Amino acid sequence: MAGPATYFDPASAGRLDAATRDLVERRSRVLGSAYRLFYDDPVQLVRGEGTKVYDANGVEYLDAYNNVPSVGHAHPRVTAAMAKQAGLLTTHTRYLSEGIVSYAEDLLSTLPESIDNIMFTCTGSEANDLALRMAKLVTGGSGVIVSLNAYHGVTTEIAAISPSLGGIESVAEWARVVRAPGTGVDFAEAVEATLSELEVFGIRPAALIVDTVFASDGVYPDVPGLARAIAAVRKAGGLFIADEVQPGFGRLGHGMWGFERYGIVPDLVTVGKPMGNGQPIAAVMAPHGLIDRFNESSRYFNTFGGSSVSIAAAQATLDVLRDENLIENARDVGGYLLTELRRMPFLEVRGAGLFIGAQLESADRAVKAVKDLRERRVLLSASGVANDTLKIRPPLPFSRGDADRLLTELAAVLR
Repeated sequence: MAGPATYFDPASAGRLDAATRDLVERRSRVLGSAYRLFYDDPVQLVRGEGTKVYDANGVEYLDAYNNVPSVGHAHPRVTAAMAKQAGLLTTHTRYLSEGIVSYAEDLLSTLPESIDNIMFTCTGSEANDLALRMAKLVTGGSGVIVSLNAYHGVTTEIAAISPSLGGIESVAEWARVVRAPGTGVDFAEAVEATLSELEVFGIRPAALIVDTVFASDGVYPDVPGLARAIAAVRKAGGLFIADEVQPGFGRLGHGMWGFERYGIVPDLVTVGKPMGNGQPIAAVMAPHGLIDRFNESSRYFNTFGGSSVSIAAAQATLDVLRDENLIENARDVGGYLLTELRRMPFLEVRGAGLFIGAQLESADRAVKAVKDLRERRVLLSASGVANDTLKIRPPLPFSRGDADRLLTELAAVLR
């Protein structure tokens, strides 16, 4: 999550032009303090196309940040599929539908064979909440292990395992954080020590949940010891939840899923954000045996999870991802970006495909770079435990030309 310093300070509203100031003040009155804006001079976006977005004055910005429109802003195939379905029918999963069955079959075919059932939600937060609910019920445990600056969502249960929202102090008493990656601590050893601590406190483990690119920790796509950590959790009776909300759907340029890079098979997989290219849809995927056990003593239904329009958007997004070879593009352009960024004055550049973290020497430097890039019509943000890492995760059609524009503006800013 972006640090507070990258957000708009309402006290500076007097510096804005009259129209922007009026909209900011009206927004503040009705949305309140919970909703924050990026930048000292907020951007009013009104249109997008591919990897570009446009403000109310028609000024073009290169989007190097927004991963939700994964196949590009306003992709015509996705918008046409949504409009067509909206003109026919919008309903839920309790009626028979060819669309939802076909999409479920299609998406599950991209996962390991053992993961053969899917349950739809509207958001990644809901998906993680459902996955955790399932893990706790099936294992009989309550303990959850997460990384130091993890973000998994905003429901009450999931916010309690998301230290990036409120710090370690906000983490539930049944949850534990591990100080890895990026801290010099072996991830498996850290998890094993945490399991021992849970045992001392009489807390039975339910799950280890990780975003497989460790995005909020600063982008770490290759964490030694993850497979050993999972084995330790399973030996202690817990499950492994792969949170693929950010790294999934080909963003890392190597297959569809982040966990594939490790050669591991999760117990549960959660997906969201890019799944419908902006239309809210998310899901939990797991072996049918696990879901059957959950359903023996619980039940699940979601009015809008898997709705007709959302499924149409998701199917079109998946089709475009394949037809336009966007995973291959992520690998090609992402590899080019990594090579060129490592020639710049960053402390470290980490990443895979089009998910890159470029670490600077301080949060102040990173925040200044984000603000300066906005003035040069490039959008990205900062991340990491210290908020010192530029987070680069553009729409997947990001071209080499887009990459060169980003690199040129970054070079100017860092000078």
